[in-house]
Amino acid sequence: MEPRAEFSDVRDKIDEILTESSKVYVGQSDFVRLTLIALFAGGHVLIESVPGLGKTLLVRLLGQILGCQFGRIQFTADLMPSDVTGQPVFDSRTQDFRFRRGPVFTQILLVDEINRSPAKTHAALLEIMQERQVTVDGTTYPLERPFLVMATQNPVESEGTYNLPEAQLDRFMFKLVVNYPSAPEEDDILHLHCRKDFVEQPIDQQVRTLLNAAEIGRIQGLCQEVHVDEKIIKYINRIVRKTREWPAFYLGASPRAGIAILYAARVQAAFAGRSYVTPDDVRELAIPALRHRVILSPEAEVEGETVDHAMVSLLKTIEVPRL
Repeated sequence: MEPRAEFSDVRDKIDEILTESSKVYVGQSDFVRLTLIALFAGGHVLIESVPGLGKTLLVRLLGQILGCQFGRIQFTADLMPSDVTGQPVFDSRTQDFRFRRGPVFTQILLVDEINRSPAKTHAALLEIMQERQVTVDGTTYPLERPFLVMATQNPVESEGTYNLPEAQLDRFMFKLVVNYPSAPEEDDILHLHCRKDFVEQPIDQQVRTLLNAAEIGRIQGLCQEVHVDEKIIKYINRIVRKTREWPAFYLGASPRAGIAILYAARVQAAFAGRSYVTPDDVRELAIPALRHRVILSPEAEVEGETVDHAMVSLLKTIEVPRL
């Protein structure tokens, strides 16, 4: 298939974004790249990591580089749905109620420790994440595009937390597991914080703005033009269906999982400067797209099996198509 210049431009722009972000956010390049894939594919990201790995910094950084609004909500046990969406307030000047928008009205939103809040607050995010809109008192308020939710949960502390229901887990395109940086990366982080200009300068003076909402929309439209061969579609379908009969899984993935892999693979191909999806794109994205959509069987848990290890074994049994 002949290369198209537009996709080479996308590759160069994404490389420029990753280079710019590395000035402030050291390491975790796969985490940043997969977050960008979710953004351009119209998805959301669930992040599992311990505190202190720079998730809030990444949201601020991406907002600045991409020319988007960004915000943060700290989920707590007493957080109400109206604290997320906003609520009508009485205006004494007009003697009427007006809608005061909540923190969800932004473009890149960090939802910190999402599992700290009860189900009714989780439910408030369902429509927002899926429909990109908020409905209050029968009135619908659309959100600005692009819209990306980055939700975090702490894998260590379980006291005072609520498990996310499968319906909400399925709304996330990826579940990303962020580990501690390597020793050289941590050295670089410490060296950065030794610099007075780094500590005192705000983000907008440390990185350039490379895109805007209109340009992001243009790239998203271009990603939808990436060709997906019939063999790739069947390959994705076989992977998803295999999770429903794999002995290590009590519950397999839904059809939405296949859609997520398809959308993400298109963006991954565009990021590589290609106008077509390859089997490698699918294999690379399968685990982050599926690890939160399957549930291990009790027997597999007793044996110490992990979802990622089971997915690696599953992928090895499926024949990779030749294009």
